[in-house]
Amino acid sequence: MTGDRLKKILASVAKGDLPVEEAFKRLSRLPYENLGDACVDHHRGIRQGVPEVIFGEGKTARQIAEIARSMLREGTGVLITRLSDEKIRAIRRSFRGAVVHQKARCVVLPKGKRESAGKGLVLVVTAGTSDIPVAEEAAVTAEFLGSSVERLYDVGVAGIHRLLCREELLRKARVIVVAAGMEGALASVIGGLTDKPVIAVPTSVGYGASFGGVAALLGMLNSCAPTVAVVNIDNGFGAGVMASVIDRL
Repeated sequence: MTGDRLKKILASVAKGDLPVEEAFKRLSRLPYENLGDACVDHHRGIRQGVPEVIFGEGKTARQIAEIARSMLREGTGVLITRLSDEKIRAIRRSFRGAVVHQKARCVVLPKGKRESAGKGLVLVVTAGTSDIPVAEEAAVTAEFLGSSVERLYDVGVAGIHRLLCREELLRKARVIVVAAGMEGALASVIGGLTDKPVIAVPTSVGYGASFGGVAALLGMLNSCAPTVAVVNIDNGFGAGVMASVIDRL
C-alpha cells in the first residue's frame, strides 16, 4: 500500500464512487498480511516513507515469491536483496518484467513508473573495484526509492589523484555513500573535501588483519571528519535507504 493509493481509496469513498465495504476490504490487510512464514508490513511505506524490502538471504525462492506477490497486489514495487544466482533465476521465471542487478545481487519488480522522490544527487563511491557489489546494493536501493544516483568507483587512497580530479562531482552531490574495505580511510578523505553528509559503508574486503571489515568499521567510526556517519559492515542497503531519506529532506 502506498500513500497515493490510500488517498485515492479515501477520496473515492468521499465522492461515493467506492462503497464503504469495498474500501474496508481493500484496507483490511493493513497494517500487515500474515502469509504463515512471513507477516508482510504493507503499512510501512506510509508509516516510514520506505516500503518493506525483501532480504533474500535465508529465505527460499518460494517464500520470496509469496512475499513479493503479496506486495505487488498492494500496489508497491518490490526490491529483493542478497540473492544467489540460483534465486535470481527462480525469480526471473516467476515474475515477468523482473529487473536483475547482478553486481548488486538484487532484483527489482517494478510496479508502474518510478517517480522521483529526491531533491538532488546521491553519489556512490568506492575505494576499490572489490567494493562494487556493496556499493551497487546502495545505488540500486537509492534508485528504487526514487533518488537520482551517480557512481564513482575505484578512487581509493592508494591513488588519491583519481578522486581529487573529480572534486566537482563531490561538491555536486547532495549526499555521498562511500564503500571501502582495508582500513576504510576513503570516507574520512571525502568527509574532509566536502560539506555534504557522508554515509560510510565498511566492506569485508582485505587481508587477515582487516578482520572481515572490522578494521574498516573501526577506522570509519573513529573518523575525524564530523560529517561522516557509519552503517554496518557490507550494509549497502542501509546506506542506500539513509542516503535516499536525506536526499528527500
